[in-house]
Amino acid sequence: MVIFPAIDIRGGHCVRLVNGDFAKETVFSDNPAQMALKWQDKGAHFLHIVDLDGAREKKPVNIAALKAILAEVDIPVQVGGGIRTMQNIEEMLAMGAERVILGTVAVHEPELVKKAVGEYGDRIVVGIDAKDGFVAVNGWGTASNMDAVTLAKRMADIGVVNIVYTDISRDGTLAGLNVASTAELAKESGVYVLASGGVRSIEDIRALKAHEKDGVEGVIVGKCIYTGALDLTEAIKVAEAD
Repeated sequence: MVIFPAIDIRGGHCVRLVNGDFAKETVFSDNPAQMALKWQDKGAHFLHIVDLDGAREKKPVNIAALKAILAEVDIPVQVGGGIRTMQNIEEMLAMGAERVILGTVAVHEPELVKKAVGEYGDRIVVGIDAKDGFVAVNGWGTASNMDAVTLAKRMADIGVVNIVYTDISRDGTLAGLNVASTAELAKESGVYVLASGGVRSIEDIRALKAHEKDGVEGVIVGKCIYTGALDLTEAIKVAEAD
């Protein structure tokens, strides 16, 4: 199981939000690239980058910060936030991103996702953000009437093999990961799932690892590693243990 340190970028800064609320922001660094290097030095094998401004503006915004990160680190990076077109996808991959995360378009433009998967295979990841089991879009600002499992199955049907599943109600709260819903999504859809939202301690990592056989490929860690509630090096050791 892989641990993905998260770097959320807003206004060029590395920040964390609570429940995706832009009014509940904490700035942890003015230099996202330096933060990326810190997590790499602590043993991370993959980074998860989100352009928060991009998610809100419906187009990539923090390009300079992303380029700086990609120039600084040697490990692969997956990036999301405001990626809505084939051109956006191509630009991110050309910049050096290993994987691109598509969120809102998975709900509104599944044909675009299908086309992207056909061209780039497993470098295309779908982000499913849900609250009370229902998908939210547009930077979590809009609720939909589609449940997360249904969307995951639809994505599997068009060739998606990796999904990032975020429980919005827990994100940034240190309330504990929603292990049950994550495992259910993986089992029901048959895709590899990357868990996100609310990781609090090493116990969350252990609980999630028990579901590797169900298709849980890893977990995104954010606020917990920024506040020191979770030691990244220890988490990686537990996640990668046989």
